[in-house]
Amino acid sequence: MTTGFFFDERCFWHSGGNYAFMLPVGGLVQPTATGGLPENPETKRRLVNMLQVTGLMADLAPHGAQAAQERDLRRVHPADFLTRFRETAQSGGGELGLRAPFGPDGFEIAALSAGLVRDALFATLDGTCQNAYALSRPPGHHCLPDWQNGFCLLANIAIAIQSARAAGKAERVAVLDWDVHHGNGTEAIFYNDPHVLTVSIHQEHNYPLDKGEFADRGDGAGHGANLNIPLPPGTGHTGYLQALDRLALPAIRAFNPDVLIIACGFDAAAFDPLSRMLASVDTFRQMTRQVLDIAGDICDGKLVMAHEGGYSEVYVPFCGHAVLQEMSGSPIDAPDPFADALIQRQPSKRFDQFVDGWIADMAAALPY
Repeated sequence: MTTGFFFDERCFWHSGGNYAFMLPVGGLVQPTATGGLPENPETKRRLVNMLQVTGLMADLAPHGAQAAQERDLRRVHPADFLTRFRETAQSGGGELGLRAPFGPDGFEIAALSAGLVRDALFATLDGTCQNAYALSRPPGHHCLPDWQNGFCLLANIAIAIQSARAAGKAERVAVLDWDVHHGNGTEAIFYNDPHVLTVSIHQEHNYPLDKGEFADRGDGAGHGANLNIPLPPGTGHTGYLQALDRLALPAIRAFNPDVLIIACGFDAAAFDPLSRMLASVDTFRQMTRQVLDIAGDICDGKLVMAHEGGYSEVYVPFCGHAVLQEMSGSPIDAPDPFADALIQRQPSKRFDQFVDGWIADMAAALPY
């Protein structure tokens, strides 16, 4: 099994400006010791470092990518939005949406991030790789066609999908988003499209506050091709695996896509500052194992991971390492140093029963 690993040092140089957490520095907001937004390069760079130190990188096929071109971007984003983005970046940077600032190189780096996902998808569809991981930064799943949002500057996964469809490499694509925040941008772009299934497992009413309801199933010809799986704060390992097994995977199997793309955020992890969930390294390992199995059953193993959120500099590398170990079938492990502590922090049996009932109610309303 060949697992492509698509990354570029230039993506780590994306700047979110002079922020402290998610507040602009100034007045009574003092700069932090590290500076910047929670979305910073270290979670990604430290994953690369860990892959090199453990030796797992040698079991992967590292690749760079070409930046997404104007024709790629315009399949999702209107020309006037791209012009404003490019000109704002050239004039020193700024912000064209909500919580999505960028510096003077913002446009070029965002286009490169989208290119990493596109090239990872093409390599998988062409058979160059059995599966692939794109370490994309900035992320993309909150970005709307004409509005940047939640650290996301371009809709990376949507750009990759539309490029693959335009090239005749795929017709039906399933996107499973397990970032802790609702994948509202990807949902909005494909909400009327019956050929792209969008599934989002997320903490209920986290971000965006008014998106991600179970009742939102798509519109027009796309009705039924969108599935939101909101989970209560505190959902842990067992709840995530249940949501995947009883809700997300049956939807993907019924859709029967040509390729499966995972919006792979690690911010559902217990140590993340932007969530209140209790996922662990083993949660992401087991979810990866399950999506590899279903991809093997329905789309010849064609699976692409596109990196999204995850803001614990210490813990994200362990989660990402476990995902890539599973994807590549490598024996090289990076043991979770917090495993014992997280076992003790998992929800009580009573809360697990509550989550089980929560999931059962959603499953009862689905046709598969």
